[in-house]
Amino acid sequence: MAEDKKTFYITTPIYYPSADLHIGHTYCTVMADAIARYKRAKGFDVRFQTGTDEHGQKIQQVAEKNGVTPIQYVDDVVGRIRKLWDTMEISYDDFVRTTEPRHMERVQAEFEYMEKKGDIYLGEYEGLYCTPCESFWTETQAVGGLCPDCGRPVEKVKEEAYFFRLSKYQDRVLELLEDPDFLYPEARRNEMINFVKQGLEDLCISRIDFDWGIPVPGNPKHVIYVWLDALSNYATTLGYPDKPNELSKYWPCDIHLVGKEIVRFHSIIWPAMLMSLDMPLPKHVLGHGWILLEGGKMSKSRGNVVDPVKLINRYGVDAVKYFLLREYAFGQDGLYTNEVMLNRLNYDLANDLGNLVSRTVAMIEKYDGGVVPAPAGVEGPDADLREMGMSTEERVDEYMNRFQFNNALEEIWKFIRRTNKYIDETSPWILAKDPELKGRLDTVMFNLAESIRIISVLIHPFIHNTSEKIREQLGIADQPVVWADTKRFDMMAGVQVHKGEPIFPRLDIEKEIKELEAITEEQKRQAMAKAAHDAGKPVAADKSNNEPEASEAGKPAITIDDFDKIDLRVGKILSCKKHPNADKLLISQVQIGGEVRQIISGVAASHTPEEMEGQSVVVVANLKPRKLRGETSHGMILFADNEGRHEFVTPHAPDGNVVK
Repeated sequence: MAEDKKTFYITTPIYYPSADLHIGHTYCTVMADAIARYKRAKGFDVRFQTGTDEHGQKIQQVAEKNGVTPIQYVDDVVGRIRKLWDTMEISYDDFVRTTEPRHMERVQAEFEYMEKKGDIYLGEYEGLYCTPCESFWTETQAVGGLCPDCGRPVEKVKEEAYFFRLSKYQDRVLELLEDPDFLYPEARRNEMINFVKQGLEDLCISRIDFDWGIPVPGNPKHVIYVWLDALSNYATTLGYPDKPNELSKYWPCDIHLVGKEIVRFHSIIWPAMLMSLDMPLPKHVLGHGWILLEGGKMSKSRGNVVDPVKLINRYGVDAVKYFLLREYAFGQDGLYTNEVMLNRLNYDLANDLGNLVSRTVAMIEKYDGGVVPAPAGVEGPDADLREMGMSTEERVDEYMNRFQFNNALEEIWKFIRRTNKYIDETSPWILAKDPELKGRLDTVMFNLAESIRIISVLIHPFIHNTSEKIREQLGIADQPVVWADTKRFDMMAGVQVHKGEPIFPRLDIEKEIKELEAITEEQKRQAMAKAAHDAGKPVAADKSNNEPEASEAGKPAITIDDFDKIDLRVGKILSCKKHPNADKLLISQVQIGGEVRQIISGVAASHTPEEMEGQSVVVVANLKPRKLRGETSHGMILFADNEGRHEFVTPHAPDGNVVK
């Protein structure tokens, strides 16, 4: 009897279908897909789940504005989300919708279990509420009446509500977070530890001022608040609580992969709920960073989004997947530009990989009639190539288990570049001129074919279509992709190759940038027109040619729209040091909400690093990153000029808050 496979369960967040998704959401799902495909290649029984979080006041309000029912509205948006994942060839096993009966009935069962245990009670909520974020805040947290997460106004709410005794589980949650293996990256873990140490308040988990949600059992005037509803999906789809055998196969979850803005809910509230339900806790929560544009975080309403479908239609799904996984370091924010993406596609995919496959297959056809010859011995750089080919898998494994996709791909590309170098070292076109060197030429052709076969396996979790195209040209498309085959170097002799079309044609960068910029401008125009239509206002005329009036301060006057482009945030300097290559510059690590940025300031004449540390400061958060004497600065700290001395502009608000 065959031994049961080891199981692996990974989830993305369930996305909120108030609007279509952009490339930031795609980034998260592509990472989860790569892990799922990698684990399947390693022989695991994988369950990969994604879906949509469809209840809540915001959905109801958006549906009303569009003149449809909430379910009609979400059906339309969810249809497009599923189409996007089909276009992206995402290999999910389950797509959950929180409006499905299988989910709603089980959430009600969870509520009853927690209530009977004494962890849910009826009370009254009075506080501040952010509808877009579906979050409650205290007066201290919502400084200036603004949501600390999104910066939009909050509203005062006073109503009867059910509460979950989150405070009861504070010590256990803190103990969980102190395990460095639970929450990654470390910056997110430290942030959550500090949050819990400030004290956890009981959590409001029902609302009565709208009805688009799951009714509270026995008291249907209340609907279950979105986070108890949404977070439960990870267990309800596995059959909790009525199908324990199905649940036990995959639970506890191996990885919850989420954006950094919802780490708090997944690493504090969700574990506390599971503790209340007497269920095992997830093994890992991973909080990834954001993909930013030069204007800041992507926003559908502002039109500053990158539409993944437009990129896929132009460059192919594998090109988009490769760029997302290769360009950005997990856990950190990354800046998207068209130029960076296009250069990555040209250099890595067209030059390195595509060219390697194309010229190798062409040489085997030319020198050996298209049949991979058997090797005639090992000499020169052969041993080094073979050793690197069969050991790359170990380094890829190491990085994948640490969720460092960019480093895993870099290891693969080191081998790709080494294989290209091998062609230059051995010069097969010279060997082919001397019949006495046919044995050596055969060895070179064999080594190249074996190396590309190994590469086709290694890249499969990341860009499976490209892997399959390569295997077609190698003549092994009918053979399964087996991860263990990367440890072999003896499988290609006698195989018939077939030269095909270039896998990644080279791009005209200048032309492509112009085309993409035109698409972006059209998106912005459409977003502005829609926003004006929704507000019942005419579209604003373009006043870009008008000369601004001079201000009393001596600089040109700006409009409120100009000022609104600047994202000012409260930050706290965690550490500071002198710039190694510039006497006037100081390098600070600045915490801005849940993110730590490196910012360089020319204030060494006014302050020592010790004086900088611990200071609360105002930061220009959406300033384009730049290099200063070899070090990257991502933002700017504001200072007041006091007769040549730089004085701190000190805000009295928690870090991360918006300055308006």
